[in-house]
Order: sequence, then structure tokens, then C-alpha cells
Amino acid sequence: MEKKEKLYDVVTYGRSSIDLYSQEVGAPFEEIPGFHAFVGGSPLNIAVGCSRLGLKASLLTGVGKDKVGDFILNFLQKENVITDNIPVIETARSSAVVLGIEPPDRFPLVYYRDNCADSQIAIDHVLHAGINKARMLEVSGTALNMEPTRSSAFLAAEIANKNNVPVLLDLDFRADQWHDIRAFGITSRAFMKNVNIVLGTEEEILAAYLTDESQLNISHQQISAPEIKGDIKNAISEILKLGVDALIVKTGSRGAEVHLPDGTVQEVPGFPVDVVNVLGAGDAFAAGFIYGYLNGWDWYKSCRMGNACGAHVVTQLGCANFTPYEKDILEFVESKGGF
Repeated sequence: MEKKEKLYDVVTYGRSSIDLYSQEVGAPFEEIPGFHAFVGGSPLNIAVGCSRLGLKASLLTGVGKDKVGDFILNFLQKENVITDNIPVIETARSSAVVLGIEPPDRFPLVYYRDNCADSQIAIDHVLHAGINKARMLEVSGTALNMEPTRSSAFLAAEIANKNNVPVLLDLDFRADQWHDIRAFGITSRAFMKNVNIVLGTEEEILAAYLTDESQLNISHQQISAPEIKGDIKNAISEILKLGVDALIVKTGSRGAEVHLPDGTVQEVPGFPVDVVNVLGAGDAFAAGFIYGYLNGWDWYKSCRMGNACGAHVVTQLGCANFTPYEKDILEFVESKGGF
């Protein structure tokens, strides 16, 4: 993408939280001895990741008039994330997430999002967020789960479309954040008609076409990200028919796949590393991908950068607090043979 002078490189839209991570890797959730206080929420993580990679990132979220909100804003300001578009919602509370770390495949988490401030992003907040002055708008799928943030997200995408600002939707499927899991698909499909790039895991893509609860295998430990059965090829095909420019499928340790409307599929290998915690890896991928895309790189190289950032984060304890800096991640890629 050709670089033009804009107020922001990227505006990310959606949830933000304080994240309380288990201090003891491997401890069963009910026996966690204590917690590290980090920050989280997919759009927040992506904004921090983009900022550390040298992009001008603005986060459009909401925080409560509380100490958790102060904690979140303090962290963002230290990370040079633009916080001008984060309203303090006096009638709501900043959200929180509690997370366990039980590698290799158990990372239970519990959301505290009743009356959360980031769900109160309103139309006026969007109108004053300068989306027309951005080079990209990134939206979290969870921002579509209720009003007023849902209508506001549609407006944000409309503003972006009118001003030739590409829109990236990170599906960000969290089953327990929807009144009916099927509503995620109905809403996200409607939103995708305003989107240029869709980013998600295979499970999230299947969730966008979920119609029967028999397709679900919901673990008590991971209700926010259930296993979903279905025809992934058909789901990919249906998303591409909605008019998006590309669908990026995150495939974990395998890397990523790029699917284009003409049927082209590119497989982009990942970077093998020892996994400590997979939470936040997808957000780091998104930040790396956005960095590449806004620097005019092709799909393959942009995804390769995303894979590198994701590989870095899975070796760490947390999400935004551990996302890589531009110099370090480029050196990592070079040490692994380059792009």
C-alpha cells in the first residue's frame, strides 16, 4: 500500500481490559498462587504491537472512570499509543480478564465484561475518532456483539469506505460474549460486506457460518474459544463471495494461509519456537501483518511478518506487554533466513 501522510497509520476499534495472568506456568487454574497485572483486549494488543513496530496507532475503545481505566491508559501512553479517542465512560466499568497458563494446550480464561466501558462506544465517539485520517481501520469482531458499539462499528466502517481507508476485520470470536453463538456469524457476515481484509483462525471462520449447535465442542476450560466442526473450504469460499480482497487464515504453528477471490491460495510458513502461552499470538500476528501491509509488502511477506511477531509472543507470559519492537523482530526474521 502506498504510504500517504495521514494523522494515524491505524485505528484499532474494540475491547480493552486489565489482564490478570497466572504467575505460575502450569498451575491448574483453581490452584493459581497469584497473578501478574498486564493489559489486554485484541484491539489494544494490536495497537501496542503496531506502535512498537513504529506505526502511529490510535485505539478507539472505552474505559470506566475507575483505577483499572487509569491503569490501561497509563500503559498505553507509555507505549506511545494515541489515546485521544478513548472516552471515559462514567456509567460503565473497565473490563478484566483472568487467565491461566497450562501449556501445551490449556489456557483457560474468564471474562468480566458486565456493563463494560468498551461496549459503550457510541456514534459520536466514532464521528470524532478521525477514521477518515487513518491509513487503515482494524475492527474486533467482539465489538459487534451488542449496542451501542455494534452500530458504531458499522458507522466506522462506512466512514472508512467513503474515504478509501481499508478495513481489516479480526474475527475475534469469543463464544461467551454472544447471547446466541449463531448471532456472531449473522452479524459478522453483514459487517464483512464493508471489509477489505478478514483475519481469523479456522475455528473463527467456521463460527461465521455456524447454524447447528451439534457443530460445537465446547470445553468447560475454554468456552470462549470452542472447537467447531464444519466444512472449512466452504466457509472460506462463502466469505470470499462477500467481496473482501483477501481472507487471512491463521493456522497456528503451521503459519498462515492467504485466500484470494480468484481462488489463489498462498501458504506462509511460521517460525518454530517453544510455546509458553498462545494467548495474544493472533493479535501480534495482526500487528505484524498490518505493519507489512502499510509498508507496501505483498500478502506473503506481510503474513510472514505476522508469523514472526506471533512466534515471539508465544514464547512470553503475556500479550501487549511482550509484543516485539521493530528492530528486534526484523533481526529475528533475518536470523531465521529472512522473509
